[in-house]
Amino acid sequence: MAILKVLTFPDPRLRKVAVPVTKFDKSLETIASNMLETMYAEDGIGLAATQVNIHERIIVMDLSEERNDPKVFINPEFKILNDKSLLSFTEGCLSVPGITEEITRPDNIYLTWQDLKGVSHEAEPSGLLTICIQHEIDHLEGKLMVDYLSPLKRDRIRKKASK
Repeated sequence: MAILKVLTFPDPRLRKVAVPVTKFDKSLETIASNMLETMYAEDGIGLAATQVNIHERIIVMDLSEERNDPKVFINPEFKILNDKSLLSFTEGCLSVPGITEEITRPDNIYLTWQDLKGVSHEAEPSGLLTICIQHEIDHLEGKLMVDYLSPLKRDRIRKKASK
């Protein structure tokens, strides 16, 4: 296993849209293992492949306090079930280090994904898992948490990150 370099804002590679995974083989397992190791080393709870300059639809996360419940989502997609049910959460991001901001997202989503073997799954997650999934899928779409902020805040963060 290897720890990968996490890209940081405003690196333009973070804006690249990820392509679907089509090969479910040993190399995919290696990528997922390396992403989990990187996420743990960076003390994160989620990581998208885009953040480590791999532009495929892969996200990993572990929301457990013990850090012993790793989850891997291949080709994740979600639909908002109820756009009136919102959840605000103070989000941070490994690609925007040192910055936390309150972001409001839908709390009711329908999630589909594949596992490392290519088997399809579906769920209706809630709470922190819903927030984390949406945050990481945003990365796969080339979107960052700073995109939810005002242009003034985003420019301040960009200037701070460029120093």
